[in-house]
Amino acid sequence: MSTFVAKAGSSLGKKFITGITGFGLFVFIVTHLGGNLLLLVGPDAFNAYAHYLHTAMHGWFLHMARAGLSAFFLFHVVSGLAVYRDKLRARPERYEKMADAGGTSRKTLSSRTMAFSGLVILVFLVLHVAHFRFGPGLEQGYVTEVNGVEMRDLYRLVVEEFNKPVVVYAYVFVMLLMGMHVRHGFWSMFQSLGLARPNTVPTLSGMGLVFGVVLAVGFMLVPLYILYFIPPPSEAALAPGVLP
Repeated sequence: MSTFVAKAGSSLGKKFITGITGFGLFVFIVTHLGGNLLLLVGPDAFNAYAHYLHTAMHGWFLHMARAGLSAFFLFHVVSGLAVYRDKLRARPERYEKMADAGGTSRKTLSSRTMAFSGLVILVFLVLHVAHFRFGPGLEQGYVTEVNGVEMRDLYRLVVEEFNKPVVVYAYVFVMLLMGMHVRHGFWSMFQSLGLARPNTVPTLSGMGLVFGVVLAVGFMLVPLYILYFIPPPSEAALAPGVLP
């Protein structure tokens, strides 16, 4: 046990933990974006998806998913900050070479703001999950029926929130930081896991840029579309030709 702890606490161990947890979180982000895009399909599609997540395995699936994601986030943040601290303590000349991948350092705005963007994303996620987890539900009238099944109208809550400009612009800002974090973190993940080589680093870096942009734009698209094209349910009910 002590040997395992010592290896995990070493420089390579912390980088490996950061890389492997980063991969898990990357998979989660891609999956979560797919769920979010169902908001553009319509209320029934999104509510049915959300209801399935909450009832799968009699509700245990979501509990296990939350526990697993919380562990991944915790280890990723702790190990990432430890690696960042070690870099600050290192001598300046050690930044000139990449220890694992070789070649010159690929310093970018994304790489220089990894700690900042990571902490902002962490705070955002805590508030985001708490808001939708403990926000208004069945007892407050957020009820809908899909295919004969009564469920929480989470679509209504999301649309109401994304009709608030302050909420949307704050969300967009965080998604920009998320895209920057992914942009550097993607190729750095391969480096941390010892899978990057000098000749593959440019390709991995380019893939990181593509994934960062696609994910950021994908997540920003939903709230911006709702803000400008989908009125709150109360206003939609009073639209011309629709009886209140």
